[in-house]
Amino acid sequence: MQTLLDGLTASEVRTPRLTAHVVERRGDGPTVVLVHGNVSSSLFFQPLMLGLPAGLRALAVDLRGFGDSERLPVDATRGLRDYADDVASVLDTLGTGPVHLLGWSMGGGVVLQVLLDRPDLVASLTLESPVSPYGFGGTTADGRILNGGAGTGGGGANPAFVAALSAGDRTDAEPTSPRTVYRTTYVKHPERIPNEDLWVESMLTTATGEDHYPGDATAADAWPGFGPGSRGVLNTMTPDHLELTAVVDARQKPPILWVHGADDVIVSDGSFFDLNLLGSIGAIPGWPGADVAPPQPMVSQTRAVLDRYRDAGGRVTELLVPDCGHSPHLEEPAAFTAALLAHIGG
Repeated sequence: MQTLLDGLTASEVRTPRLTAHVVERRGDGPTVVLVHGNVSSSLFFQPLMLGLPAGLRALAVDLRGFGDSERLPVDATRGLRDYADDVASVLDTLGTGPVHLLGWSMGGGVVLQVLLDRPDLVASLTLESPVSPYGFGGTTADGRILNGGAGTGGGGANPAFVAALSAGDRTDAEPTSPRTVYRTTYVKHPERIPNEDLWVESMLTTATGEDHYPGDATAADAWPGFGPGSRGVLNTMTPDHLELTAVVDARQKPPILWVHGADDVIVSDGSFFDLNLLGSIGAIPGWPGADVAPPQPMVSQTRAVLDRYRDAGGRVTELLVPDCGHSPHLEEPAAFTAALLAHIGG
């Protein structure tokens, strides 16, 4: 099928770090750079790019191991820095100067890391349904790591879903097929959103394995018996590898727009991808209880860190989108675009 929508172009950008696939909506005005999340690619951003006003330049970068970028291994001990450094290398190669960075889900953590390491590249940040600044899973409300991070990382992926990605499954025959996962977790009302085949194709570009998605795992004495590994996608977001709260003390504090859906089941205070939450509802046996393994309050953690960012002199705008899941830019494109343009002054 045709995956590039009319009005957009694609190119390979060769940088000192990798060859990255970049989708572009050309314009001679300010540049908006879009960074996708886990099990997705630049393809998910195409309607948003096409809906921006004429003159704005939009670039969507495929992260390593996703889309058509190089399938380079991911060193998870660096948190999200492999991805952030790759994005910075693309912008340096293209000579963009400061840009308006937008990160969705895992990409929200990537753009925060860019701010920490390369503030010269950041004019503003938009965080769409972002991973918590404390990582994904295994922390208390104030970010304290529980049980050495047991239950987080590559061991938490559903093997049947990984196998379906590897096999290129385009059906909806199983609960673990990419199409079914898209319908049940990426968005709240899939029947309202066109181009479903395109979103599935985007998911299927995900490289799988220990160096990619989901990554490796280690044995743990604590429930549920595994802990963070050192390689691959999910281990970049374990609480022992990812800690982004240093943005509060960043000397440069660009304005931040935080957009999230009220009914997100991936990033929420009760995420169905958090093994502690699944244990608490009996979906995984042996849960040791809320005193030992409480669900992670992801949204509350993000709000607390952004409140501190505001208190330290930064400007933060929050848009909570009702009746919306993990993908506001697809589910409520008019509201999302209006908020983005108000944020960047477009």
